[in-house]
Amino acid sequence: MTDTLQIDNLDRKILDIITKNARIPYLEVARECGVSGAAIHQRVQRLIRIGVIKGSEFKVDPVMVGFRTCAYIGVFLDHPGKYKEVIKKFKDIPEIIECHYTTGNYSLFTKVYTRDNEHLKSILTEKIQTIPGVTRTETLISLEESINRQIPVLSK
Repeated sequence: MTDTLQIDNLDRKILDIITKNARIPYLEVARECGVSGAAIHQRVQRLIRIGVIKGSEFKVDPVMVGFRTCAYIGVFLDHPGKYKEVIKKFKDIPEIIECHYTTGNYSLFTKVYTRDNEHLKSILTEKIQTIPGVTRTETLISLEESINRQIPVLSK
């Protein structure tokens, strides 16, 4: 059995705690889990090594730094096989913060943050829609982010 299949209840409890607060000290996690700080450190390092934890980050509130429009853009391609080429171009557009190759109506589905609707229009018409292979787009503007959370790791 590989390391990736050896996620036990302690690992899940650790993940539950640290995904709610990535800055929590290991000693506090250890107290909640009833083990030593060294054990928590070793477990977290193993979870990183086997790819369960994919880094840590500070989350910036887009509105607080001037990006008040969140939109989702469905992208239609003239040929679905061009998705890798289009994604390479998308990587040069910093306003695109997520991109998914999908089934369904769209070949690609992106999440973008822009300063306002005019900025969004500019990103669409001057950047995304000018990429070879992109035939059209469909844009949905988010009015409010109601839920944003990590995947649950503790079984209910």
